[in-house]
Amino acid sequence: MAVSTQKIIVQTRGNTDIVDITGQVADALSTSGFHSGILTAFVPGATAGVTTVEYEPGLLKDLPEAFEKFAPTGVRYHHDDTWGDGNGSAHVRSALLGTSLTVPFSEGHMILGTWQQIVLVDFDNRQRRREVIVQIVGE
Repeated sequence: MAVSTQKIIVQTRGNTDIVDITGQVADALSTSGFHSGILTAFVPGATAGVTTVEYEPGLLKDLPEAFEKFAPTGVRYHHDDTWGDGNGSAHVRSALLGTSLTVPFSEGHMILGTWQQIVLVDFDNRQRRREVIVQIVGE
């Protein structure tokens, strides 16, 4: 099997900004020329994550509210004591979500559920320019 590695650039607003990157990942797959295999979308860094969701207005409110319960902002984090950057909650949220997602593909198309989109979630406390590495293994 061969490997293709591509980069997607995403501008985010931070503060649990959820960005649909399904189309960009599909474009990377199309560019690879592979017909079957697996792809991984990976965001380098410790304050963002990649997952799948049903990208609809209710969930775009529900997910940030859930993360606020699991790793609230405005409370003390030892990370903030160490670095003073105020984004301890972002690091905890990223660790809980994970920084990569693997998706199988067949006949040149990702195998996703009908309502399933790939999203980048930026937890940092400021806007960022994020890279998402899409590595595709296939034939």
